[in-house]
Amino acid sequence: MTKVSDLTLAQLRDALKAKDVTSVEATDAYLARIEAAKPLNTFITVTADKARQMAKASDEKLAKGEGGAIEGVPLGIKDLFCTEGVQTTAGSHILGGFTPRYESTVTSNLWRNGGVCLGKLNMDEFAMGSSNETSFYGNVVNPWRREGDDAPLTPGGSSGGSSAAVAARLCAAATATDTGGSIRQPASLTNTVGVKPTYGRVSRWGVVAFASSLDQAGPMAQDVRDAAVMLKSMAGHDPKDSTSIDRPVPDYEAVLGQSIKGLKIGVPKEYRIDGMPEEIEKLWAQGIDWMKDAGCEIVDISLPLTKYALPVYYIVAPAEASSNLARYDGVKYGHRTKDFDDILSLYENTRAEGFGDEVKRRILIGTYVLSAGYYDAYYLRAQKVRKRIFDEFTEAFSKVDLILTPSAPSAAFGLGEKTADPVQMYLNDVFTVTGNLAGLPGASVPAGYDANGLPLGLQLLARPFDEETMFKGMYAIEQVAGANRRPAAWWA
Repeated sequence: MTKVSDLTLAQLRDALKAKDVTSVEATDAYLARIEAAKPLNTFITVTADKARQMAKASDEKLAKGEGGAIEGVPLGIKDLFCTEGVQTTAGSHILGGFTPRYESTVTSNLWRNGGVCLGKLNMDEFAMGSSNETSFYGNVVNPWRREGDDAPLTPGGSSGGSSAAVAARLCAAATATDTGGSIRQPASLTNTVGVKPTYGRVSRWGVVAFASSLDQAGPMAQDVRDAAVMLKSMAGHDPKDSTSIDRPVPDYEAVLGQSIKGLKIGVPKEYRIDGMPEEIEKLWAQGIDWMKDAGCEIVDISLPLTKYALPVYYIVAPAEASSNLARYDGVKYGHRTKDFDDILSLYENTRAEGFGDEVKRRILIGTYVLSAGYYDAYYLRAQKVRKRIFDEFTEAFSKVDLILTPSAPSAAFGLGEKTADPVQMYLNDVFTVTGNLAGLPGASVPAGYDANGLPLGLQLLARPFDEETMFKGMYAIEQVAGANRRPAAWWA
C-alpha cells in the first residue's frame, strides 16, 4: 500500500472504499505528520480525539458498504468556519476561547459526506492579509524554499494554513475562503489547486464574516480532481444564507478530461502590469500556447476598469469589515479586557487588546469611508465602479468562455519582506480581486516554477455558475503543465 500522504484525496477515497486502508489508519498517519510539521505552524487547533472518533464511525460505514462521497477522508478546516464544540478563532485574540454551539453549513456538508476533521487551520486574522503574518497565533511558513536558501517564505494569505497544510500533505484537502484572492494567491505560492466558486454557490452561514458581499468559501487541494470532489461536497443551496443560490450542483469530477477544443479563451491586455516579473509574463504566454495547442481560440479582450479594482476593493472590503467586526465587544463571547471602569472602556480596551494592527487599520479605513462626510465620495462611488467592473466582465463573457491570467504577481516572498508597506502587500491581490468584485468563479492551477524553483500558478475565470467549463480548462492546464513537484520535507 502506498503511503497515505502520497495519495491524492480521490485516490484515498477509492482506497478506503476498496478497504486497502482504514480511515483510522489514514487519520493516524496525518496526525503523525501534523505533529512532525510543527515548524510550519499550519494548525491552530488539532482535534485528534474527534478525528479518531469520526474515522472509527466512517470505518463502520465503509465495512457495511455504506458511506458518503468522501467517507473517511481526513480534512483540514480553515479556522474561519464555525465547528460545534471546537474552538474557532478566525486567527484573532478577540475570539480566543470561542467555542461555537453550531456547525457551519460547509463543514456540516463535509461531515455528512463522510469527511473527518483533523483540526482548525491557521490564517490571517479575520482573513485580512496576503502572507499569513497577521495571525495572533504566529506566521505560517511555506513548505517550499528557494533552492539553496533556508529563508522562511510566506504561504500566501489569508488561507496560508490551508495552502501550507495541503502542500506539506498534512491533510487530504482543506477548506479555505476567498474575499480578494485568499484561495487563489496562496494556491499559486504553494503549488496547490485553489478554487473560488461563484458568489452564492457555497453557503457562508457559520463562516466568520469579513466582507459579506465578497466572501466565498472554496477548496484547497492537491490537484484539480480533488478540488472538484471537494467543491461538490461543499456546495449547495442553504436557506440560512440569503445570498445562497438555489440551483443544482453539477458533478464537477465528471467533466474532467472532456475536450476544450473550440473554447474561446480571453486574454485581458490590462493584466500586463508594470513591473511584472519576466517569469510571470513567460508563464502566461506558455499558458496561452497550451490553450492554442488544445484547440482553443485565443481572443484579446479589454477590461479597462481593471486599474480601479484594487482601490474599489480596499474601500468596499474595509467598509463591510468595519460593520461586521462591530459585534466583537467583549460582552457575549471571546476575549474580554480586565481593565475597564464602564461599558465604553470595556468596548474600547477589549477591541484594542483583541484586534491586531492590520484589522485595526481596515476597521479605521472602513469607518472613515462610511462616515457622513465621505460616504458619497468613497463608498457610494466605489459601488458604482464595482457595478461597471461587473458589466465589463459580462460583456467580455459574451465573446469568450474563459479568461486566462496569472494567479499572483510573484512567487512566494520572504516572511517580513512586505509587512512594512501595506500597499505593497495589497498589490498581491491585483489579479484576483476582480473575480470577487464581479462574483465570478476563479481558480489557480500549478503551471510552472521560477528560477529559484518556487511554484507559479495560472488563473482561470469563468461565467457565473459555469464552474464546469472552468474545471475542464483547469484539468487541461494541469495535464500539459505537469507542475506536480512536492516540497522537500525540511521540517520533518
